[in-house]
Order: sequence, then C-alpha cells, then structure tokens
Amino acid sequence: MATTDTGRRIVLITGASRGIGAETARVLAARGDHVVINYREKRKRAETLAAEIAAAGGSASVAGADIADPDSARSLIDAVVAEFGRLDVLVLNASGGLERDAAPGYAMLLNRDAQTRLTRLALPHLPGGGRIVFVTSHQAHFSPTHEVPPGYEPIAASKRAGEDALRAMTGEFTSRGVGFTVVSGDMIDGTIIVRLLERRDPDAVTARRDQGDLPTVEDFATAVADATTLETPPGHTVYVGGQDYLSEAVSAPATAQG
Repeated sequence: MATTDTGRRIVLITGASRGIGAETARVLAARGDHVVINYREKRKRAETLAAEIAAAGGSASVAGADIADPDSARSLIDAVVAEFGRLDVLVLNASGGLERDAAPGYAMLLNRDAQTRLTRLALPHLPGGGRIVFVTSHQAHFSPTHEVPPGYEPIAASKRAGEDALRAMTGEFTSRGVGFTVVSGDMIDGTIIVRLLERRDPDAVTARRDQGDLPTVEDFATAVADATTLETPPGHTVYVGGQDYLSEAVSAPATAQG
C-alpha cells in the first residue's frame, strides 16, 4: 500500500465529523495514517476531532466540502492533492436523504451521483495499491431481495444504486491497481440513521434488535478501517452484523462476515 514519505497513508473520509466517519478517522489515525476529515457544515466539530486525534499522537486535518456539489467535490480533491501530492485511500462514508428538509431526489444525488463523481475525481490521484471503500447498510445492500423499513426506501434505493454504479467501475479500478471494497452493516446502534428511523418507524428498529445485538459504531468503524488494508478480490463485501441477512444466498461477489 502506498504511503507518504513519513510512512503515513493519506486517507480522505467523507462525512467524517461525527458518527461512523469520525470513529473510522480515530481508528485509522491510531494505526498511523493521516486522516483528512471531510465535513459539510460542522467545521468546529471536525476541528475538535482533528485536535483530539493530534492530542492522542495521531495526524489529521479537516476539509470542508459538500460532495453533492460538483464544484465543491472537485475543490476537495484538488485541495488534498495540492497539500499531500496524492491520495492513498478514499472512504465513501457520507450519505443522507432522511433529513426532514431533504428535497425530492436528494438521496439519489448524494448516495449515487456524488459517490461516483468523487470517485472519478479521486481516481487519477490514487497510486497503485490505493484503496476505495464504500460504506453501506444491509437495508440498502440487500434491498433488491429483502423488505426495506418504511420511510427508508429512498435511502435504500439510492445507496444500492451507488454501490452498483461503483461496482460497474471495478474494471477501471483493477486496471489502475486500486482496490475496491464494500462494507455493509446492519443498523448501527447510536447512529443518526437509527435515531431517525426510530422516530419514523420504531417497530422497524425493534425488529432488528430482536434478531440480536446491533453492531456498535466502534464495531462498524473498525471494520471500515480494516477494509482499507484487507487483501481481497475487487468488489469484495465485508458484512458486519445481521446474521439473518447472511443466512440466505446473496447476489454480491466474494464476501466476508464481520
């Protein structure tokens, strides 16, 4: 895996000012990477996280950008490359669409279009041995064959569309020597998505809890961090939690249970 002259990989994590993205940044920084914490609006939160990482002996910086905006996305990649010369790992963690003020079509704009656009912008700067990691949920990943919680349909459809669009680029990734891994998790305890779903359809969350303990943010973030170094076939999927989903045949390529 490519590294900086100081031995640190440059890892850009989208939507990293809180939740899974923030915890992934902590894990990777503790392992010796330099993490670029992307945020859309919460600059202070991102700066606080970067300061916490630095205080713990890690290396981090912040980069504000709305990845759903083409100009902002391009500026994000340009800024990272201008500062560090390249990008070693892109973690596609940002997602949305359940927000009350979300415009019609916003979920697809963010969860599919923005993901593929940012990937295409980043790809020329990823060296051989670089890695792209797409973060998703079982509710989206398995949506073609499993019932989706009421109210979550726009997210599930758009996240699955984003995953499919990225999988269609696997040949290009491989030709450049860049790895591509998907990390899919059951509902993650303590995340904003679960809290929003609990407001809209508490029975859907209860049904998932009835299947067993939900993965924690720490569990899932560790799996995402691990995926940046796993030696796996292109398009490999790492699963975290949700054993009932995994008990049935799935359509994804090679898989691993997390």
